[in-house]
Amino acid sequence: MRRLVAFILGVVCLSAISGCEWRGLNSLSLPGTTGTGPGSYTIQAQLPDVTTIQQNTRVRVADVNVGNVTKIEVQDWHALVTMRIDGDIHLPANSTAKVGQTSLLGSQHIELAPPTDEPPHGELKDGSLIPLSRASTYPTTEQTLASVSVLLNGGGLGQLQEINQAFATALSGREDDMKSLLHQLDTFTDQLNTQTDDIITATERLNNLAGQVAAKDQTVDHALTTIPQALAVLADSRTKLANAIDALGKFGAIAADTVHQTKESLVDNLRNIAPVLRELANAGPALTKGLDFLSTYPWVKSTIPNWFRGDFANITLVIDLTLSRIDSSLFTGTRWEGNLTELEMQWGRTIGQMPSPYTANNPLIAPYHFGGY
Repeated sequence: MRRLVAFILGVVCLSAISGCEWRGLNSLSLPGTTGTGPGSYTIQAQLPDVTTIQQNTRVRVADVNVGNVTKIEVQDWHALVTMRIDGDIHLPANSTAKVGQTSLLGSQHIELAPPTDEPPHGELKDGSLIPLSRASTYPTTEQTLASVSVLLNGGGLGQLQEINQAFATALSGREDDMKSLLHQLDTFTDQLNTQTDDIITATERLNNLAGQVAAKDQTVDHALTTIPQALAVLADSRTKLANAIDALGKFGAIAADTVHQTKESLVDNLRNIAPVLRELANAGPALTKGLDFLSTYPWVKSTIPNWFRGDFANITLVIDLTLSRIDSSLFTGTRWEGNLTELEMQWGRTIGQMPSPYTANNPLIAPYHFGGY
């Protein structure tokens, strides 16, 4: 009867275990492990490969056990590892997770650590997830031994002696050339080292230029699209452009010949115009006064306050239409200067004074006599 009861209990236990996905002893939570105390919390990590990691595998921080693995799942071609961490362990939210190994033949574990390439921030809490971008795996013993085996057996290590012999044969009798080459390389390296700042500056400026070009990507794209069309127009107008350039060349030759032939005349004209410009500069004050008189012609601006007072003005007007006055007023300095005055003198109708500069008198200060013709 006892054997029957024991057999029935064994069958029941096996059935219960099979219903709970029995995967060996590691599928059972072991008492006394880290991460099971009060305040403990659960986090997850996405790992590219878990190698031989199993449930109840240790979780370590700085070589100290702080928890254990409670579950391993497959998620989108990578592993999702669930871990239980002691409540007194505080890690930043951007911590990293790696599959590590205690020694060459030691056991594997999950290693959590603060980030080294960025400042830590936040804190891992219950339900936090360490993404695949912050997870990695250390090389296993098998991978290391396999790499060493490839290096020793098929990695070319056996041909190293042949390489050394071929190198020695190539340099045999060329020791001086090799020394000179090494000396030149040393000099080149030294000069390159002294110009490191310039190289860095040039690289930064090139980077800035590339940034500016990238910022104007649409403009550059439009230019690259438009330039072929412009080149096509130029290609179609090639004959016209050639004719225009040829005509421009001929015009330049004619212009050069003209300038060469008229060089002496041009120099003489410039030399002759110099006195005119000099006298014009000397007449500057008089010209200024004349322009002042021009704005109030025929009255002098400076004397207006003397005869224009309030709402009335007193004016005495004398109109002289004699030939000598017309001559001095209109033809002074021209080729006809003095002609009217001589005509008036031939008629015997002069008034008794010579108002024209042609008669060597100043018409502005010469007295005027009434009673003449």
